[in-house]
Amino acid sequence: MREVELTKEPVELYKILKFEGLVASGGEAKSVIAEGQVLLNGTVETQKRKKIVSGDIIEFGQEKLLVKLAK
Repeated sequence: MREVELTKEPVELYKILKFEGLVASGGEAKSVIAEGQVLLNGTVETQKRKKIVSGDIIEFGQEKLLVKLAK
Protein backbone atom coordinates (compact mmCIF):
# COMPACT_ATOMS: atom_id res chain seq x y z
CA MET A 1 0.00 0.00 0.00
CA ARG A 2 1.36 3.38 -1.03
CA GLU A 3 1.03 6.39 1.28
CA VAL A 4 -0.17 9.75 -0.03
CA GLU A 5 0.55 12.84 2.06
CA LEU A 6 -1.83 15.77 1.90
CA THR A 7 -0.73 19.27 2.87
CA LYS A 8 -4.34 20.22 3.56
CA GLU A 9 -7.62 18.37 3.81
CA PRO A 10 -10.13 17.65 2.52
CA VAL A 11 -9.07 16.98 -1.11
CA GLU A 12 -11.46 15.88 -3.84
CA LEU A 13 -11.13 12.22 -4.88
CA TYR A 14 -10.53 12.85 -8.59
CA LYS A 15 -7.60 15.16 -7.80
CA ILE A 16 -5.79 12.47 -5.84
CA LEU A 17 -6.12 9.99 -8.74
CA LYS A 18 -4.77 12.63 -11.12
CA PHE A 19 -1.89 13.90 -8.96
CA GLU A 20 -0.75 10.40 -8.03
CA GLY A 21 -0.52 9.47 -11.73
CA LEU A 22 -3.15 6.73 -11.62
CA VAL A 23 -4.92 8.40 -14.56
CA ALA A 24 -3.72 10.73 -17.31
CA SER A 25 -6.10 13.63 -16.63
CA GLY A 26 -8.80 15.01 -14.39
CA GLY A 27 -11.38 14.08 -17.01
CA GLU A 28 -10.21 10.47 -17.02
CA ALA A 29 -10.28 10.44 -13.21
CA LYS A 30 -13.89 11.65 -13.17
CA SER A 31 -14.81 9.03 -15.77
CA VAL A 32 -13.35 6.03 -13.89
CA ILE A 33 -15.00 7.23 -10.66
CA ALA A 34 -18.38 7.61 -12.38
CA GLU A 35 -18.02 4.09 -13.83
CA GLY A 36 -17.60 2.64 -10.33
CA GLN A 37 -13.97 1.56 -10.78
CA VAL A 38 -12.75 3.28 -7.59
CA LEU A 39 -13.16 1.99 -4.04
CA LEU A 40 -13.05 4.28 -1.02
CA ASN A 41 -12.59 2.46 2.29
CA GLY A 42 -13.70 -0.80 0.64
CA THR A 43 -16.90 0.58 -0.92
CA VAL A 44 -17.51 1.65 -4.52
CA GLU A 45 -17.42 5.45 -4.69
CA THR A 46 -19.08 7.29 -7.59
CA GLN A 47 -18.91 10.87 -6.28
CA LYS A 48 -16.15 12.59 -8.28
CA ARG A 49 -15.79 15.40 -5.76
CA LYS A 50 -16.00 13.19 -2.65
CA LYS A 51 -13.94 14.83 0.09
CA ILE A 52 -10.95 12.70 1.07
CA VAL A 53 -9.38 13.05 4.52
CA SER A 54 -6.52 11.47 6.46
CA GLY A 55 -7.07 7.75 7.10
CA ASP A 56 -9.06 7.10 3.91
CA ILE A 57 -7.99 4.19 1.70
CA ILE A 58 -8.45 4.54 -2.07
CA GLU A 59 -8.26 1.54 -4.40
CA PHE A 60 -8.06 1.74 -8.18
CA GLY A 61 -6.82 -1.05 -10.44
CA GLN A 62 -3.82 -2.64 -8.75
CA GLU A 63 -3.08 0.44 -6.64
CA LYS A 64 -4.03 0.94 -3.01
CA LEU A 65 -3.42 4.38 -1.46
CA LEU A 66 -3.47 5.32 2.22
CA VAL A 67 -4.13 9.02 2.70
CA LYS A 68 -2.24 10.83 5.47
CA LEU A 69 -1.96 14.45 6.51
CA ALA A 70 1.59 15.80 6.26
CA LYS A 71 2.94 17.08 9.56
